[in-house]
Amino acid sequence: MSKNNKDIKNGSKVNSEIPIDFNTFILSLSSSAVYHMGIATYPEHGAACTNLPMAKQTIDILSLLRDKTAGNLNAEEDLLLEQLIGDLQLKYNNLLAACGC
Repeated sequence: MSKNNKDIKNGSKVNSEIPIDFNTFILSLSSSAVYHMGIATYPEHGAACTNLPMAKQTIDILSLLRDKTAGNLNAEEDLLLEQLIGDLQLKYNNLLAACGC
């Protein structure tokens, strides 16, 4: 990032005021899984690419975080993590069934 808080690649203003907390972190990981499953297009090139092993790994990382943070999350964080893992696992399993993998 340049000195004037502009994204070097496209010159847009970067918001450096977004707080990084647990919810933001797990939402970022879940977004990666969605991209890897080909559900969303990559903003850089507008194409959807499927990489199911990476999607599985990201879902496994979220499950690992759930197990390692058990009892240390507030109710909102716990609910969000559970919902994200459940939704991602369902989407992943549907993709596996559809491709016959």
